[in-house]
Amino acid sequence: MSNPLDPLSNPLNIEIIQEIDNLDLPIKQKHHLRILAHCLQIFKIISVENSFEYQNKNPLREWCDNQSKKFDDKKFSDLFYEQLESTSNKLSNFSKKIGKNIEDLDIDDLVLLVRQR
Repeated sequence: MSNPLDPLSNPLNIEIIQEIDNLDLPIKQKHHLRILAHCLQIFKIISVENSFEYQNKNPLREWCDNQSKKFDDKKFSDLFYEQLESTSNKLSNFSKKIGKNIEDLDIDDLVLLVRQR
């Protein structure tokens, strides 16, 4: 998860953020796109870490629990998990619809998803 005091900890790189900002989309859609892109990057991180850290567990749940330890807040973990799980389902359904794996989605795919809403 991103540390607001450390810009290097953001899962989105500056190029993706600038690419989103330069799109001809309403502000609300840009915000939605940034959230989806951020979540997608988290899922990619978890996918890589899953092969090492979270074997035989729910990797998303474990990741959220590990993030909440920074705040000592179980409610944060639960809410964060629910939100990421919902986004994961949304991206998974969309990726199947367009014939891609969720890990292969890119910014253009997310723009397509946001424009469909």
